Amino acid sequence: MTETDLTDVQPDVQPDEQLAVPLTELRPALEAVLMVADQPLDATVLATAVGYPADEVTDALGALAADYSEQGRGFELRNVAGGWRYYTREEYAAVVEGFVLEGQQARLTQAALETLAVVAYKQPVSRARVSAIRGVNVDGVMRTLLTRGLVEEAGRDGEHGATLYRTTTYFLERIGIQSIDELPELAPYLPEMDDLEDELAEMAASQSRPDPVSAEPAEQPVAPPAAQDAEA
Repeated sequence: MTETDLTDVQPDVQPDEQLAVPLTELRPALEAVLMVADQPLDATVLATAVGYPADEVTDALGALAADYSEQGRGFELRNVAGGWRYYTREEYAAVVEGFVLEGQQARLTQAALETLAVVAYKQPVSRARVSAIRGVNVDGVMRTLLTRGLVEEAGRDGEHGATLYRTTTYFLERIGIQSIDELPELAPYLPEMDDLEDELAEMAASQSRPDPVSAEPAEQPVAPPAAQDAEA
């Protein structure tokens, strides 16, 4: 083999050469990694992630923490237990606490969940029919569901002219399905409206019959108002 041949088969990269690794800017790279971290990260881990020497990463972290303090940000970068992580500043704790508590109170009540389930499986359905299925007045709960964007109007009943309701696309997003066809097979366990209406009519008729035992009708107490769910 000639000298020219030997030259041709030599590798392009010499053993003492290192491949160039494209690097992003150090500080923005650290911010991006720390933003998604769910636990404190030490300088070594961060250095491996961003491709910089550990001592440079340590200096950059200290500089970032100082910048956030000077700028009066609502968060700060702390080195706690050997790792770096973002934390809310103590002076804004009341704001964060109020937000978290409001989010907890915004959860739907059991009454709202039950009403939403009836609408989901019986839609489009009138408010009166939802009340009949649940056995309570659902006006307040329906207002809550409408306000939350989980339920919307879907035209009117051609027979009685009552407003019909259905679930929204936001409802589908919240429970993670593409359409109501993907709902679990619970509909067979709900009572049929025809059977339910017959039962309600029979109950109303039995309550209106006079007592055959009494010669004179006994004084009847004032009927209490219909049961009604508290708003969610």
